Amino acid sequence: MGLRQDEPDARAYGLEELLEQDPEFQVHDWQGWGPLLIEQRLRLTARLSAPQPVIDRDGTVLLVLGGFPPNASDWGDVARAAAEAMDAAAEEIYTEPKWRRKSAANASKVPRRGPHAAEHVGPAMGGGQRYPMNLQHSVVNLAIFARLFALKSFERIAGWTNTLFMAFAPLLHQYYSSTLDQLFDWDATQERVKPLRRNFMRRLSVFATATFNFGPATVTFPHIDFGNLAWGWCAITALGSFDPDRGGHLILWDLKLVIRFPPGCTILLPSAILRHSNVKIQENERRYSFTQFTPAGIFRWVYNGFRTENDVNTARSTTADEHEQRRQDRTRRWAEGVKMYRTWPTDSVVA
Repeated sequence: MGLRQDEPDARAYGLEELLEQDPEFQVHDWQGWGPLLIEQRLRLTARLSAPQPVIDRDGTVLLVLGGFPPNASDWGDVARAAAEAMDAAAEEIYTEPKWRRKSAANASKVPRRGPHAAEHVGPAMGGGQRYPMNLQHSVVNLAIFARLFALKSFERIAGWTNTLFMAFAPLLHQYYSSTLDQLFDWDATQERVKPLRRNFMRRLSVFATATFNFGPATVTFPHIDFGNLAWGWCAITALGSFDPDRGGHLILWDLKLVIRFPPGCTILLPSAILRHSNVKIQENERRYSFTQFTPAGIFRWVYNGFRTENDVNTARSTTADEHEQRRQDRTRRWAEGVKMYRTWPTDSVVA
């Protein structure tokens, strides 16, 4: 898998504009189900039902076009309910009119992922923290997020995402699950006023953190999620009312792929190494997204024995041999991490 070295401009791109700018991009008309052929660089399994793993020439599953549960005839209702709940929640959270604007007037103040409204919820680790803590929000907003997580529609989305993760990257899923269990087991031994909170019940999700991209026109700029685990996956669920034939596609810049991304569908991908964004949607359309991930800082903190990197490096009890062993471990972690990817039988791919 070769990665591009040049970075695209931090802005939204239209579909025609993107293809004119770089004719090497391949556009794939994914319907959320059914077979899809990705020629040359990548291949896709020939199964006739959702979901569809995208694999490289060696059969390694790089990402999963998860779509929606094949037997869930009511999934359209599930997706609509989730989108309507996010719209109502945004009305409560953002009282100022800026939420209704689709672009920021001052480009220097636009977040690197785009001008859409977004809220991150759940445990996080980084920025000088001594230990993982819940991301801070007002009491009112926390109640709104708790209400969203408790909705049957979001529980079903989380459960389907968990099923996809477990099926197409079982070793990686187990690593996420074990790390989160260790984190909450440790937290249960601490006497803190604000214990860590799971967004969903353990059986529904192994991700620590979630982002509600409230839009109202969520079209991300080209970016990588460098705060996530390098070889880890994040899950993106598209929601809203927009024409997926004209916009909202997932752009994978490094792979030169543009994938149609219908509302209600879920894609899992290694967002820390693949630069990604969305195609512009049409005027007056609504697009939201719900993403799930675990910050790399949480993995690092658990790996360090519930200590920060600085605490380990400056501990008097750490010997020179142990420092050297840790250095070697760090160089091996990437190689060991990618071994958690699943290899797909090559006799089941479209050649």
